Amino acid sequence: MRRVAKISAVVAATAALSLTATACGSTSSEQKESGSDSASSSGGKGVKIGLAYDVGGRGDYSFNDSAARGADKAKDEFGGELKELTAKVSDTEADREQRLSSLADAGFNPIIGVGYAYSASMTKVAKKYPDTTFGIVDSVVEAANVDSITFTEEQGSYLAGVAAALKSKKGHVGFIGGADIPLIKKFEAGFVQGVKETDPKIKIDTQYLSRGSDTSGFASPDKGKEAAQGMLDNGADVIYTAAGSSGTGAIEAVAGVKGAWGIGVDSDQYNVPGLAKYKNSVLTSVVKNVDIGVYDLIKSVKDGKPLTGVNTYPLKDGGVSLSESGGFLKDIQGKLDEARQKIIDGEVKVNTTP
Repeated sequence: MRRVAKISAVVAATAALSLTATACGSTSSEQKESGSDSASSSGGKGVKIGLAYDVGGRGDYSFNDSAARGADKAKDEFGGELKELTAKVSDTEADREQRLSSLADAGFNPIIGVGYAYSASMTKVAKKYPDTTFGIVDSVVEAANVDSITFTEEQGSYLAGVAAALKSKKGHVGFIGGADIPLIKKFEAGFVQGVKETDPKIKIDTQYLSRGSDTSGFASPDKGKEAAQGMLDNGADVIYTAAGSSGTGAIEAVAGVKGAWGIGVDSDQYNVPGLAKYKNSVLTSVVKNVDIGVYDLIKSVKDGKPLTGVNTYPLKDGGVSLSESGGFLKDIQGKLDEARQKIIDGEVKVNTTP
C-alpha cells in the first residue's frame, strides 16, 4: 500500500531558498540548443544527485530554478556530485527514458525528474533500477522506489486571484498557461475562483501557449509577451502567467504599460536578478517551493531512509505561498490573510479544474 503524506515544510530553515534564484551553470538557451549537460563534483563523496530538468532548464527564473536551488543546497551541505540534464522541446518519450537511464547507469541516486513530462518514462525506468531512488515533481508515479512530489498549486493561485481582483483598476484580469494540461488547469482553476469569489463582476481572459504534448509554451518568452500584450490591449491590467520561462515575456509586456501588474509563478520573480528591471511591475508571485521537496528527497537518501509514495506540500505547511516582496500587497494584506486562513480551515474548498 502506498504511503500518502503531507510534509511540513520547515520554512524557517529553508526560507533563503525561495528568495534568491540561482543563475550559475549553463544557460537554458545553451542547453536547449546543444542538448548539453553540466556536472559539478566534490571528490566523489556525499551524494550523487541526478537532476533531469523540464524544458527551459536551469536559468528559467521559475520552475526549474526552484528545483535547482534545492539540489544546490543539498550538494553544499552533503557534498558529492550534481549532474544536470535538460529536456528539449523536440524530446520524444525515448529521449526522456534515455536521460533517466543514463543517470541511473552512472550511479546517480537520487534521480529527480523535474516536471510531469517525465511521468511515463520514470514509470518504466524506475522498474529497471529498483535499487535507485527516483523523484518526480508535479506528477504521481506508482512505483515502490519513487517519491512523487506534489503541491497544492490551486491554493496559491486562489490567493493570486484575490490579489488580482483587489488590485485591478479596470475590472479586467488575465491568465496565461504554458500548456492546456491538468496541472496548469489547477493554476487557472484556483486563480479564476479567487477572482470571482472576490468580485464576480471582473472579466477574466484566459489563453494557453501550447496544447497537448507540445511543451513549447513553457520555454517561449516571445509567446508569453505576445499573449500578455494582447490581453493588455484588450483592457486587462493584472496578468498571472503559469508558463515557466515564457512568463518572463509576459512580465516584460506588463512592465511596458503604466499601472499594469504581472503575477509571477514558482519562484519569487520580484527577486530574480534577470528580471530586475521589471520588478516594480511584479505584484506578487505564487511561489511553489519545489526546492524544499527536492532537498527533502536528497536528504532522505543521504540519511538512508529514502522518501517514497506521494508527498504533498500544501499551503498550510508553506508548500505554496504568495510572495510579499516589493511591498505591493500591504494595502490588501489583511484580506489575503483572511482568505488564506479560510483555505487552511477548510471554509474555502479550492477547485482543481476550471
